[in-house]
Amino acid sequence: MDDLRAAGFSADAISARYLAGVDEVGRGPLAGDVVAAAVILDPGRPIPGLADSKTLSQRRREQLADQIREQSLGWALGRASVAEIDTINILQASLQAMHRAVAALAIVPDLVLVDGNRLPQWPYRAQAVIKGDSRCAAIAAASILAKVQRDAELVALEQRFPGYGFAQHKGYPTAAHLEALVRLGPTVVHRRSFAPVRRIIAAGETVSARKE
Repeated sequence: MDDLRAAGFSADAISARYLAGVDEVGRGPLAGDVVAAAVILDPGRPIPGLADSKTLSQRRREQLADQIREQSLGWALGRASVAEIDTINILQASLQAMHRAVAALAIVPDLVLVDGNRLPQWPYRAQAVIKGDSRCAAIAAASILAKVQRDAELVALEQRFPGYGFAQHKGYPTAAHLEALVRLGPTVVHRRSFAPVRRIIAAGETVSARKE
């Protein structure tokens, strides 16, 4: 718990026996599920190099993800689907994904630290932590697991929907992605509630929606 002490966390956080870190990946993309992870690290088996997943190379993230799965006391993933995102909005879907990740843990945590400024509605004792993935090793570990999982899923979507570039942009609204949307039309994994997708559909510039 040295990282928590150095970052100025409360005595409750430092003394928690089963501290879960939680983070999500995929709020900004135009396509794909939002994925969350929850991790309870083992203080007796520290993992050097844990950091915000966005600051790590793909290779390093994958190496660390293997260590996290093997050395942590517990880890789990949760998600919210594209349909849920379009129904309840991306914020609520992200909170739902985090809730599902913590609920899937084999160990019930004493305290949950969540990256960001919002907490799901749940029965756990919890704290929201701004920039938590750079301040807390457990949250950093969760961010790594979530990103590795979601990136792999978007690479797989490249096989289902060739031409969109999912393996490269991972669903984010790059120029290449927007051009493909105009040219090919939205797929079933595109978030129709997101403004760029909604505008393209409303403009009548798309081909009929693709399912496969």
